[in-house]
Amino acid sequence: MPDRFMKNVDRRNFLGTSGVLAASGAVIADKSPDMGHLARVKEPRATSGDTAIEPDWNEKLTIDVGVKKGPIVGNDDKAIQAGVDYVSRLGGGTVRLSEGVFHLRNAIHLNSNVRIVGSGPDTILFKTPMVKTKILVDSDWYDQEITLADATGFNVGDGICLRCKNPHNGGSTVIKRTLVAKSGNRFKLDRALRENLWLMSDSYAATLFPLITGEYVHGLGIENLAIDGNRANNENLDGNHSGCIFLQDCRDVRIQKVIARNNNGDGISWQICHDVSVEECQSLNHAGLGLHPGSGSQRPLIKSNIIKDNDIGIFFCWGVKYGVAFENKVESNRIGISVGHRDTDNLILQNHVKMSGRSGILFRAERGKAFAGHNNTVEKNLVENTGGPDAVAIDVEGETEGLRFIGNQLVEKRESAKRVGFRFGPKTGQMTLTANTIEGFQTPVLDQRKKD
Repeated sequence: MPDRFMKNVDRRNFLGTSGVLAASGAVIADKSPDMGHLARVKEPRATSGDTAIEPDWNEKLTIDVGVKKGPIVGNDDKAIQAGVDYVSRLGGGTVRLSEGVFHLRNAIHLNSNVRIVGSGPDTILFKTPMVKTKILVDSDWYDQEITLADATGFNVGDGICLRCKNPHNGGSTVIKRTLVAKSGNRFKLDRALRENLWLMSDSYAATLFPLITGEYVHGLGIENLAIDGNRANNENLDGNHSGCIFLQDCRDVRIQKVIARNNNGDGISWQICHDVSVEECQSLNHAGLGLHPGSGSQRPLIKSNIIKDNDIGIFFCWGVKYGVAFENKVESNRIGISVGHRDTDNLILQNHVKMSGRSGILFRAERGKAFAGHNNTVEKNLVENTGGPDAVAIDVEGETEGLRFIGNQLVEKRESAKRVGFRFGPKTGQMTLTANTIEGFQTPVLDQRKKD
């Protein structure tokens, strides 16, 4: 890493280099409080409602959940959820999981200030095989129950996904709920539908859910475990609703040393979530996206991960800003790294993007200039052996402009075929290319822009 990035690349240390990052096209806001003339707190005390200043306690609340032993014993989602709910009731803490396989019939729902910490890759959260059936009776948006055509395999406590074609506009409706009571094939839900679920709309229920999830919570940690989505035995549920980890409207999240694998959807997806760090993780063999910093997410830090055998490796969704993707190994995905709809001021630095099927790094076309991913920096990445004979190592589409490509290595070690190093589409705008190395391509730079 360049001298200016010699500090450890975590969120706190990035704050000290914010000026340098601004020059590179990414801005990390310094969130340390401006104390002005006031003295620093030298002896912090726990004070009601004061979340900014907290003593550094030697011991914090931890509950052990074990497959064979511990204060909570069990090998399913209910045991883990009991640990989460226990520490949540007391203001937060750590749920520590033993080695072993936990078979999940519902998501683990996180609450604020809770960490889930495994004992390494032998702590495995495993998605049970999906059960699916049609809805038998019409339900309206205010109803809190459903009737299933065949209740076999559906149990109280199960997480389910209800899907149908929206009867009003023809779009797709997705509703995630938990079954909380039953009589025969009638089930009560934990919450009302809030959507119409009618027979005319091909409505059905399936036991699909993210394995770890959180909504409108903060101060989360997920560390040192494996999550297996059992892709072969579960239907696809995309990353706007699910993943091995799926977070919605959260902040201050640390995901570290997690192996997310084999999901029929995304690996790790976070939507409208801010200050999320994903470090030293593996995201492998997903039908969807390996890492999905989702719509509106600010300041994601994606560092030192292995992202392999997915549809897209790292997918910057809509309006992702001031993010850093640093020192990741992105291998054998259809597209390595994808940037698009209003994704601006991000830094893609020192990643190794290898054996991508279509493009190593792609800037998507989107809906026009106002929607493109402008003002991003791509620096000191190695993009190697990209795709088939017509593949492009770094492809810029649409009306994207203001990109900076600095010191990247684009390398093709196979026969050159018709492969292209850089390609700039006909409507793309001003770009800066500085000290890039392009080797082994039939066309190092294909500039399709009209010349004045």
